[in-house]
Amino acid sequence: MTETADDLSAPLGQDKPRRKRRLRLPFTAMQLLAVLLGLFLVTFAGFAIFNKDPLGGEPMTRIAIKPTDKAADERPAAASHGSDAKHDGKPDTKEVPKQAGEQKTITMIDGSTGARHDVVIGAGESGSDKGGTASAPPPVMAGINPKLLEKSRYGMIPVVADGLKPFNVYAADADRAKAATMPVVAIVIGGLGVGAAKTNDAIMRLPPAVTLAFTPYGADPGKLAERARAQRHEIFLQIPMEPYDFPDNDPGPQTLLTSLSADQNMDRLHWHLSRLQGYAGLANFMGARFIATEPAMQPIMREAAKRGLGFFDDGSSPRSIASQAAANQAMPFGKGDIAIDVVPTPTEIDRALNKLESTARERGIAVGTASALPVSIERIGAWTKTLSDRGILLVPLTTAMLKSKSS
Repeated sequence: MTETADDLSAPLGQDKPRRKRRLRLPFTAMQLLAVLLGLFLVTFAGFAIFNKDPLGGEPMTRIAIKPTDKAADERPAAASHGSDAKHDGKPDTKEVPKQAGEQKTITMIDGSTGARHDVVIGAGESGSDKGGTASAPPPVMAGINPKLLEKSRYGMIPVVADGLKPFNVYAADADRAKAATMPVVAIVIGGLGVGAAKTNDAIMRLPPAVTLAFTPYGADPGKLAERARAQRHEIFLQIPMEPYDFPDNDPGPQTLLTSLSADQNMDRLHWHLSRLQGYAGLANFMGARFIATEPAMQPIMREAAKRGLGFFDDGSSPRSIASQAAANQAMPFGKGDIAIDVVPTPTEIDRALNKLESTARERGIAVGTASALPVSIERIGAWTKTLSDRGILLVPLTTAMLKSKSS
């Protein structure tokens, strides 16, 4: 065995030190991070695919609930308010609201414009399927004929009595003899009741011949409707109906839906009818799909006719079957011709009003619809001041409906 000089000089009994080897991983830190990220994505995808949540991806609404005094809820309502404490049968909690005394603020998002607005369902009032039935129905408004009301599970709703119909009793005063010989224009301001400021603006700044249409929402729509009637405006009740892009575009709680049975929609209709009184008729609130669906719409029109109400179609749905359904029931009917503030600028509103005037001259009757935007109220108010000087008569909606029926 050959030994080198280094080997001979090395200390006896000691091995030659070995060089330490460095541990090398089979992958880099970046590769490890990529693997962990991939595992996370696979886990997330599996949860999304196999999760059984039926509301996954659906629009959600946050509701602020403020508890109220239980003692106040348990006190019986006065008889003059038409309290209906007992319910017939047990409600289906999936389709009929549950008992509650609470306040709710619901934010609705318009799917087409992205506009957001809050709807407040006050304490002791009924909300949607997410809400509850009223522990005490809304009070009967001043100036209401008690004979034209009957109890429902939600409160007082209109009815025909002694040959009197709400359409005739609550129609605003008008010179109908003059209206029969002149071109007439009716204007309906809709979406009222939500937002007391804009509602009061419409009530006080527009002439009494302008008809005001109230939604069933807001903290106290009955009080605002009562104020409108005190200013000699006739009022209509807007019924929320299903649009084509529901639920992305949601009219609000208790919306009438084509997917519900006739009985379920009737229950929802009665909830809306109980929210205020003194209206001459009903009108659609949105509802392009519902108002065009005959099996869904026909029962609603029959019920409105049975209760002595007229019906106003705002004209937003070209497929609407409301006119035919109203004719089948021989009930008063009207339809909007021109939406005045689709483009809410003074110039475009004035152009729409001029078109409305021209339509009245050509056909003898024209009906315009608008919202309670400040610019709309200002331009409509200015236009109506000189309308009679141009040979056009401004009339309530009921007068235009009666003239249309007789012509």
